[in-house]
Amino acid sequence: MSKSFHDTQIDMSKVDLQAGRRAFLKSAGLMAAGAATLGLANLPVDAEAQQINDSVILNFALNLEYLEAEFYLVAAFGRRLAAANITGAGTPGGVQGGRKVTFATPLIQQYANEIANDEEAHVKFLRAALGSARVARPLINLSTSFTAAARAAGLITANQTFDAFANETNFLLAAFIFEDVGVTAYKGAARLLQNKDVLEAAAGLLAVEAYHAGEIRTILASRGLFMQAQAISNARDSLDGATDLDQGIGTAARVNIVPTDANGLAYSRTPQQVLNIVYLGANASAASFFPRRLNGSVR
Repeated sequence: MSKSFHDTQIDMSKVDLQAGRRAFLKSAGLMAAGAATLGLANLPVDAEAQQINDSVILNFALNLEYLEAEFYLVAAFGRRLAAANITGAGTPGGVQGGRKVTFATPLIQQYANEIANDEEAHVKFLRAALGSARVARPLINLSTSFTAAARAAGLITANQTFDAFANETNFLLAAFIFEDVGVTAYKGAARLLQNKDVLEAAAGLLAVEAYHAGEIRTILASRGLFMQAQAISNARDSLDGATDLDQGIGTAARVNIVPTDANGLAYSRTPQQVLNIVYLGANASAASFFPRRLNGSVR
């Protein structure tokens, strides 16, 4: 029987921080020439020929909020989104894996509760804004996806599994996989939005995701999980092509809670870059967070 992450002592001095970059690049099949063509306006192939309007972008965001809401709700409260909040266009799906985390630190439990409530509110807000155009919750994988991500990052070996819900440390590392992606996704989508009211709402969503990301990054740093966070960051960054967008949380000597460029600005990710991360490769698979892809035009 393979060992799980939470009952295995790992010598982090031996973790290959570049393993994630190599593994993800291999699984995604990204060639250097192709990666170099990624630009700010790059979109998935089957979306390029379509008109990218505000509804399309909000539905793309709704898919990501479904994922975050389901992760935090089950971890904090042991429940899912209500049936009334998951219907819509596209192929509906359930949620694989996940359970309530036994938190050892009351304050971290409170953080998890607050983020879970925020993410559920985001789902409800976007669904209300989209009305009849909203997409259904697609199939979400909260089980094998975390193991695939941890193996690709070099946090565990090919014979180990990563249980994101085993303890609060695993929960925090799993949350780190999502949070920075949400910030950069909203930042990248801002230039595509046309309605100023929608843009203002998206700015509000981005701000909350940034608060969440800063919260998770701060807790990880306070626990000295610098190498683990860097390994996850490297794995995410490998899907961004030739660019180097992602940043870890620094070191004990110099923390990096707020990842910015030289101008002090948050980075942007294109929809395709976001998809590569949540699919853990160029295409969806059984190990992806969305095994049957997202619902909507951008998928």
